Amino acid sequence: MTPSLLDRWPLCQVTPFLDYLYLECGLAQNTILAYRRDLTRFDNYCQSKRLTKPQSVTPLLLQNFARFLFDAKLATSSIARHLSAVKMFLRFHLLTGLVGDDLCAVLESPKTWQRIPRVLSLDQTLNLITALDPQAPMFFRDRALLELLYATGMRASEVADLPVRDINFQVQYLRCLGKGRKERIIPVHQIALQAVETYLQDLRPKLAGDKNPSQLFLSRTGRPLDRTEVWRIVRRAARTAGMTGAISPHTLRHCFGSHLLQGGADLRSVQEMLGHADVATTQIYTHVDQQHLRNIHKQFHPRP
Repeated sequence: MTPSLLDRWPLCQVTPFLDYLYLECGLAQNTILAYRRDLTRFDNYCQSKRLTKPQSVTPLLLQNFARFLFDAKLATSSIARHLSAVKMFLRFHLLTGLVGDDLCAVLESPKTWQRIPRVLSLDQTLNLITALDPQAPMFFRDRALLELLYATGMRASEVADLPVRDINFQVQYLRCLGKGRKERIIPVHQIALQAVETYLQDLRPKLAGDKNPSQLFLSRTGRPLDRTEVWRIVRRAARTAGMTGAISPHTLRHCFGSHLLQGGADLRSVQEMLGHADVATTQIYTHVDQQHLRNIHKQFHPRP
């Protein structure tokens, strides 16, 4: 069997590059897994072209690979991520000396549209959070989870990994470790903290048993929740509330950012709480609520 392209890189695997992404670049684990999948597709493409050694990669082959992704009808964002993974992979080995030239100088990623996120109204958000049956066995956990997602704007993976010790109930803040293991401090309102305290007192000890892991949110078997379980809880609450369409933990993150800006919060503070590296990412929430803009215009413009 012909060894794959990935097997022909140093140390017989793509592992050195992935270690570099994690240790030096600080990329999130989910991003690294996505890059591995993207590089596997690139590897398969190279094998189909009978590429026999890494040094045989050329700018023309990279351009043809980009066209191959386009012809496969992948989403523009997916194509951009594939090309980003390949660029970083080859430039990593330019640093190691295995590749002699910057092969990616002529490889341009496609322009991606900035999609306006779905944001629920305040009433819809509260209906989602309060939709679950109080008699359900996991009610205290699920209610605390929903309250905390909306109160902090945390991502699903962030709330799943949140340790109990990182919540300060006295000063009403929590410490969140986000993408790239970057730390941020987020205020938490009293309603969400009360829901968390109720869960800690009435349900979590039963779930934890003798194991007592550090993470706040636990499954029925006492192990920490993963991000897919967080998604399922939010979607179940959305169904119970009678909501249609794609509702996810990220929807509550969008609501957090948008509702803060609608209430008068400054953009820089919202950026800090959401953990956005670039304020341009946060600015998308200024374009969400067109009705709010119309009301402002109607109220303050001198010509009604």
